[in-house]
Amino acid sequence: MRFTEIGHQLRQYRMESGLRAEEIAARLGVSRAALYRYEKGEVIKLDTIKRLAELLKISPLALLGIGVEHFPRAASYYDRLRQIEETTDQVLQAFGPICYPITSDAFDGVLAEAYAEHAARVGADGAQARAEADKVLVVLAQRKRIYAQRRPSVIAVMTASSIRRFLDAGVAGALNVSEGLRRRCRGVARAEIENIAALMAAEPMGVQIGLLSGGEPNGAFKILRGRDRSFLIINPFQLESHPVTQMGVAMVTGAEEALSMHQRVLENLWRDAQRGPAAAVAVRALLAEASPP
Repeated sequence: MRFTEIGHQLRQYRMESGLRAEEIAARLGVSRAALYRYEKGEVIKLDTIKRLAELLKISPLALLGIGVEHFPRAASYYDRLRQIEETTDQVLQAFGPICYPITSDAFDGVLAEAYAEHAARVGADGAQARAEADKVLVVLAQRKRIYAQRRPSVIAVMTASSIRRFLDAGVAGALNVSEGLRRRCRGVARAEIENIAALMAAEPMGVQIGLLSGGEPNGAFKILRGRDRSFLIINPFQLESHPVTQMGVAMVTGAEEALSMHQRVLENLWRDAQRGPAAAVAVRALLAEASPP
């Protein structure tokens, strides 16, 4: 068994449950220090795994990382994604106007501003909105650092329709912000798409981006591949909406059948996508069509 992986799962589900470490340790009959050691990857007995799963109201298979993991909150999903990215060597992404790890610092900056301004406008729920946004922003910064350190290869397929929407709405397009900030969000969105066009034209080693001009597909997904383990990720949470207002369930699985099926879909999409300088020309055409910020 991969005890480090089990530890990551345990920590994630503990945080999601809302139970304090002291409560879980007491119900298990172990010390809080022992619980933390389990979360860091210490050997854990199968009987303890079973009791933990019952306590956290999840399947033992999910705790072992064999089944499907479910995340009903954006913050917990992004934290799990960060954990997986710590050992990721290749990112395969289907759809979306951006690939977050290769976005600029300006993207993070304007996103933080939009989250803060939105929280200030929602009244009594502002404190909760700020707290959830802060959790997400901290994890996003950690993900950027992990990408900079590991430099996994990236293969991404973008769609023309998602790029058009991104240029029209800007970064954090679903949030309630002032017109001045909205213009800056659109300006940063243009800069991100210009960067994607430049990457397409240059085709640097380690980053490959294709463009699909047809209809919008049914659902986005990504595959994160590491030396020892790979994961399929299906995520309804999007950065353009505030973390506290989004509803949905993200799913993560290492099941080989699901991985191979989605891999085949991505290979077909990649075959049909425009790539290289031709794709860059098409993306710059989308930029030219879009309204100025």
